[in-house]
Amino acid sequence: MQPIRGTKDILPNEIEIWQAIYSIAQNTLKNYNYSEIRTPIIENTNLFERGVGNFTDIVNREMYTFTDRGNRSITLRPEGTSSIARAVLSNKIHLNNKINRLWYLGPMFRYERPQKGRQRQFHQLGIECVGTEKSIADAEVIKIAYEILKKLNCEQNCHLEINSIGNMEERELYKQGLTKYLKKYESELDKNSQKRICDNPLRILDSKNEKTQQIIREAPVLKNYLGELSIKHFNEVCEHLNCLDIKYEINNYLVRGLDYYNYTAFEIKTNEKNNQNTICGGGRYDYLTKQLGGPEIPAVGWAIGIERLISITKDQLKTRIENKAIYIATEDLETKNIIWDIIHILEKYKLKFDLDFTNNSISKKVKKANQVGTKICIVVSQHDLNDDYLVIRWLNTGKQQKVSLLNLEEYIKYIKNFF
Repeated sequence: MQPIRGTKDILPNEIEIWQAIYSIAQNTLKNYNYSEIRTPIIENTNLFERGVGNFTDIVNREMYTFTDRGNRSITLRPEGTSSIARAVLSNKIHLNNKINRLWYLGPMFRYERPQKGRQRQFHQLGIECVGTEKSIADAEVIKIAYEILKKLNCEQNCHLEINSIGNMEERELYKQGLTKYLKKYESELDKNSQKRICDNPLRILDSKNEKTQQIIREAPVLKNYLGELSIKHFNEVCEHLNCLDIKYEINNYLVRGLDYYNYTAFEIKTNEKNNQNTICGGGRYDYLTKQLGGPEIPAVGWAIGIERLISITKDQLKTRIENKAIYIATEDLETKNIIWDIIHILEKYKLKFDLDFTNNSISKKVKKANQVGTKICIVVSQHDLNDDYLVIRWLNTGKQQKVSLLNLEEYIKYIKNFF
């Protein structure tokens, strides 16, 4: 029996990398007063149709949607922002605080061709700053993304691309101009782009087809359709980034594939020369809550794909993750009390431990302790116990010490300093 295509088991030897990312994100976001939120994996399909957009690839081709026993249309969430906006409205969070800083980490679902760093069940870390239209909030969320990437030692291998996609009215005018231009070259576009000309021409700007990209280079530019407020907001964001010394590249053809974005759109990409190099994507979405039937609450945020993040950071993270379990290697003892005494002391000082249950010899158990990368091994043999001591082996240094049973708790208290 194999897992469903596009899904993957996260095994025990991998989970510590996930936990390290969660811990780094949690600690960083706590500094910026972000609170964690967890929304359901399933939502009403209408939420994504209204929020993400009926003509987007996500809604048209990628959602996992089914009818439940109550004849309701249910969708496995394909992204997190719409769920957060729904949660803000349905729980009336916006009435208690004008500004809410929220973050999440969890699984999303899209029917896509599985490939490196992309699965049909994938995970996203996301933040949403809800309740302000100020440009400084746009800069702050970008800074937070860089703070997290910096702590994962990968910000040097990334670069920021940013654009303004204006408001809905400006973008609609641009769509008309873009469509008029692309119609002249319709027969030369790739098949996907030909289908998008009328319904979603902005997505053609993301095409990876070389011929289509050549045509796009001469296409109208969105910035020429922006009004005074859009330009002012974008310039302010860039000024904040300059103050923060965050390097960026203005990409006039950068658009996000979701209808709810306005003004700022950005992506943090790895420096790899391939089509799957976006590690973080986000932007401003001031009208989403209104589209969902609530008041207009301005917001800005981003999402990072965890699987893709792990693919570029796992080697560095592995070197930082130590096995902090104290290994207990025993032989078949006549009295079992000493084992439980050791465990009770380790529990008292909140030290993680790994008791070897196998019938292997002590030498093989110590060898196993070395293999799993633990620092310390407590060796319990009947011969040593007859003389009222046991042996502590420091596997990272090769040091070995005999410890009297009377002094065992004091010694374990001393060991605590090294964890």
